[in-house]
Amino acid sequence: MSVTGLGRIGVFEPRGSYQVILEYLEPKGVGALQVAFEQLKKKLEDEGLFDEQYKKPLPFLPQKIGLITSPTGAVLHDILHVINRRFPGIPLDIVPVKVQGDGANADIVAAVELLNRLRSVDVIILARGGGSLEDLQAFNSEAVARAIFASEIPIISAVGHETDYTISDFAADLRAPTPSAAAELVVPIKGDLYRKINELRYLIILNLQRYIKNYRSQVTSLRERLADPKKKLVDHRLKLDEDAGRLTRAMMNQVHMRRERLAWRFDKLSYNNPSFYVTKLKEKLNVTMSLLHQSIQSCVSSRQARLREVYAKLDSLNPTAILERGFSITRTLSETAIVRDSATVSRGQALEIVLARGSLTCDVKEKFKNGKKIV
Repeated sequence: MSVTGLGRIGVFEPRGSYQVILEYLEPKGVGALQVAFEQLKKKLEDEGLFDEQYKKPLPFLPQKIGLITSPTGAVLHDILHVINRRFPGIPLDIVPVKVQGDGANADIVAAVELLNRLRSVDVIILARGGGSLEDLQAFNSEAVARAIFASEIPIISAVGHETDYTISDFAADLRAPTPSAAAELVVPIKGDLYRKINELRYLIILNLQRYIKNYRSQVTSLRERLADPKKKLVDHRLKLDEDAGRLTRAMMNQVHMRRERLAWRFDKLSYNNPSFYVTKLKEKLNVTMSLLHQSIQSCVSSRQARLREVYAKLDSLNPTAILERGFSITRTLSETAIVRDSATVSRGQALEIVLARGSLTCDVKEKFKNGKKIV
């Protein structure tokens, strides 16, 4: 293995020997590319870009195929030849790109994104012929791998020969050993499909004829065991007439019975007609109302006489009436206590004399009892 290093030379003077002290060392040429390949592969594998759970299944018979490859290489002609041989007439969208050199990986990423944006194809073939590790470097780039992983359309990677492996092979949904093998994987053989369809059609017709034959045998067997429907119809018609007659007679008997019962109940109802009871009760009510009216009038007259008598007694006891006859009520001015005895007041005390209309205020000058002056 060739390497490229950076360092300095040291001399061991006692023995006159030289040493190369390297500060940086890397593989040279292909070795460097292989190391970068392994490092990128491990990085993307750790991120899950190669996991089988993200692989999308290929359509059984795509309506249109997208092809990303070089327009000048033999790969394009090989793929077209195989597809036209297996399934002539299937449409293709060819996106020409650079497959090696500067800008090749950007062309491939742009082509994948274009087909995903147009959504005009059902599957994409990413292909190129064989070559050295340097020639296949565009398919070992991280950008191409991430574009393949992000594609919503299934991608078949067909890069190089059968022994060549690239990063795009691991990121793609399916790896084909060669571009021609990718063309064989993406479409079935049209003739095989026709033969399979004819075989299925033959089996369907054969099974259908067998079912029809079996059902005809069952119908024949049932027809032989089935009685004449006309005879059954006549029997059912006779039974229907008989049942209709019985039903009519039963209904007539029921109607006659219900009529007799109705007439009996009507007579009984007429005998117990509530209008007679209502008339008697009305007469009794009128008599009761007359007696009640007389009783109320008598009670009212008696109460009115009693009320007049009580009113007269009450009026005779009315203090106001006494005052009207010239009497007055004397009471102290401060306590408003009625004065009944001259001994309860003192000289100079203010008194109020209540008259029939108005009142007087006066002071006590002299006190008398039984015509005698009280000192």
